[in-house]
Amino acid sequence: MEIRTALTYDDVLLVPQKSRIRSRKEVNVATRLSKNINLDIPLIPANMDTVTESQMAICMARLGSIGIIHRFCDIDYQVREVQKVKRRQNVVIEDPITISPQATLKQVKEKIAEFGFKSFLVSEDNKQLSGILTSRDMMFAKDDSTLVQDLMTAKNKLITASPGISITEAKEILISNKIEKLPIVDQAFHIKGLITATDIIKNYNSVSVSRDNKGRLLVGAAVGVGKDALERAKALVGAQVDVLVVDIAHGHSDHAIETIQKLKKLYPTIEIIAGNVATAQAAKDLIQVGADCIKIGIGPGSICTTRITTGFGVPQLTAILNITPVCKKYDIPCIADGGIKTSGDLVKALAAGADSVMMGGQFSGTEETPGPVLSYKGQQYKISRGMASLTAALSRPNATEKIDQVTPEGVEARVPYRGPARNVINKYIGGLRSGMSYANAMNIAELQTNAQFIRITHSGMIESNSHDNQVL
Repeated sequence: MEIRTALTYDDVLLVPQKSRIRSRKEVNVATRLSKNINLDIPLIPANMDTVTESQMAICMARLGSIGIIHRFCDIDYQVREVQKVKRRQNVVIEDPITISPQATLKQVKEKIAEFGFKSFLVSEDNKQLSGILTSRDMMFAKDDSTLVQDLMTAKNKLITASPGISITEAKEILISNKIEKLPIVDQAFHIKGLITATDIIKNYNSVSVSRDNKGRLLVGAAVGVGKDALERAKALVGAQVDVLVVDIAHGHSDHAIETIQKLKKLYPTIEIIAGNVATAQAAKDLIQVGADCIKIGIGPGSICTTRITTGFGVPQLTAILNITPVCKKYDIPCIADGGIKTSGDLVKALAAGADSVMMGGQFSGTEETPGPVLSYKGQQYKISRGMASLTAALSRPNATEKIDQVTPEGVEARVPYRGPARNVINKYIGGLRSGMSYANAMNIAELQTNAQFIRITHSGMIESNSHDNQVL
């Protein structure tokens, strides 16, 4: 047997090139997520239950990326998380959430907590508009038993618009009438949509927001390969998710291949990201059954122990170098998932051929991740865990394994609270821009063309870090 050498990020450096780039602001870091979805930044948070739910997905879409809602929850919960993203920033909300005029103020507060909205259209049957309830209407209400019909602005006092109104016309109506919500109704006063001033401002003041063709934020969601995979996918497609991730630890398997084939047959227009894999043959097999993007990485994550537990895996840089030629041949993008510790690793992953990079550990602990901030010995932390860890396995919906039947391939960890995810993005994209200037690369394609890797020794790695001083 020939035993080959495989490398990861710390084993190599990129050789500096003569550069025509005068400012790192000149470079373009846009990329492709999948066959038909583009992103302004090549950085994606991992679809872990301690990393990506609606809050993270909204943040990432507003910054030009996308969030993938994890699958380690029941189907209804995952669908609601997708809906929160799709409803958060629309030019026209086509299916606005309504509340009954007989609902109490207490029930309104529960809806506010569930959806994060402070205004609701009022309807008895979810069809005909009866009025609108805004935060202003509730400002001085103290009795939780007060009915919506006693607080709302009735329909005879509302400013409304007809279907097909342009955004320019809507802006003029909102401004001239000094209102924030513009219900869209037909001649029978049936609800056809809602336009909000906030969404117009957010959509048109930022050119980097990741949007679908209706102006809504992009969002993805993961499905597995088990019994509920197709049921989950159906519900997510119904919620108008933009991309599905077939999420399985060993993506080069009959389970994954069969699931992709079924999904493509049922939903031929939905984009599918498939993984995780670590070999060229695996990528080819998944592409040939319909994958629109390949996720690379078996065991490189900071809280993953698959390689130690099973003895299997491929160091991440070699895995990328092996797989990307296949992806380029079929014009299918790929994601390097895991193993990123520094912005230099991000540069190396993209230079090796990846179109984007997924990180879990570096996003863990940020404000937008699920879970509370905990205090321990005067420091603030959040909890992070691998999706094959003991607690993750036991907490899955419909879990049937007992504690003595679980073989963990991940760990639970306490990670420092890192503040807003935007800080992580700025740090890593800033490092990427600098790295591209060293490569004389105006875009990621040029970075990959110009990249020259050299292998370094352990001493070279020591030299690469700060050394021989006392860091303040």
